[in-house]
Amino acid sequence: MLTIGTIVLGVNDVAAATKFWSDAIGYVPREPGDETWVTLAPASGPGAQLSLMLSETPVQAYPRIHLDLYADDQDAEVERLLSLGAKRVDWDMYPEDPDFVVLEDPDGNRFCVIDKDLE
Repeated sequence: MLTIGTIVLGVNDVAAATKFWSDAIGYVPREPGDETWVTLAPASGPGAQLSLMLSETPVQAYPRIHLDLYADDQDAEVERLLSLGAKRVDWDMYPEDPDFVVLEDPDGNRFCVIDKDLE
């Protein structure tokens, strides 16, 4: 049987991405990283890990894979993430009554903030 252990995200600046994602989701480096790679893990308890890998490829406007972050208070979390450096995305693929908001991290990687109450 296989399980997902780590999600890998390509970034332009590993140190800056480490700061953003650590602040955004409360993860910490599993071990010291370097300028090309770091793996973040939950500060306590189980959970999927997030690795940040130096990448020179351009960000995709419509990524084939992205992160969904589940929020108890979607509006508050969106505002908090924006204050950390995330940006709103003018997403042209929203359904009529979306339960998600599309944002991008400082590197331009898109992710969604899902309203847990509407899932």
